[in-house]
Amino acid sequence: MTPDVHTLYDVVEGTWPPVAISELDDWVIRDGQGGGKRVSSATARQSVTADKLAVAESAMQALGQPPLFMIRGGDAALDRMLADQGYGIVDPVNIYVTPIVDLARPTPPTSTFAIWEPLAIQLDIWAAGGIGPGRIDVMRRAQAPKTTIFGRAENRPAATAFCAIHDGVAMVHALEVHPQSRRKNMGRHVMQAAATWAASHGATHMSVVCTQANIGANGLYASLGMTLVGQYHYRQKA
Repeated sequence: MTPDVHTLYDVVEGTWPPVAISELDDWVIRDGQGGGKRVSSATARQSVTADKLAVAESAMQALGQPPLFMIRGGDAALDRMLADQGYGIVDPVNIYVTPIVDLARPTPPTSTFAIWEPLAIQLDIWAAGGIGPGRIDVMRRAQAPKTTIFGRAENRPAATAFCAIHDGVAMVHALEVHPQSRRKNMGRHVMQAAATWAASHGATHMSVVCTQANIGANGLYASLGMTLVGQYHYRQKA
């Protein structure tokens, strides 16, 4: 059975975890410590009213984080409330999934390698793409099974990605292709290698999240036959 969007929300959190999660009143507060929006946002545990907003805002500010809310399926009332309070939409995200058997394919010899921990050259590729130490720390605290995929093209370092499994569903994060190796099928090879690794560790599906603004990545996932199953976005004050 294909995982639904609510299952995939759990996979996002399970494979890209914050430092800590606390439940405060009607809110779930995440301590991201520089790991990006996904691990630094608040979500509502149930329907909330505007008078409860200050509780979440204060909790995030106490962590040194600007107030940031993740809006998922079923959060339409919260979305309207935050808009009324001056919170704008930030980074709408698409969620894709596909059966692992439809994606796991052999890649060209010596083009991809499953490696944990990441090599220094992978860290360099990530850093060049804006993925710094805070996000690398997220990868390190994710629970096994997990790996990175290192890609090579024309005998040069070409790409890197992180992959982990939660409840039988694998998710790829931080796929980054070196500029000199783009348009050479490296994104496809990395995804196929990640799926092959995940299949060997018992995963039944592969998933990925991608900002809607990333036209190239969305095109890649569609070309791989992955199904768009839902979205989420953030609300943050300017």
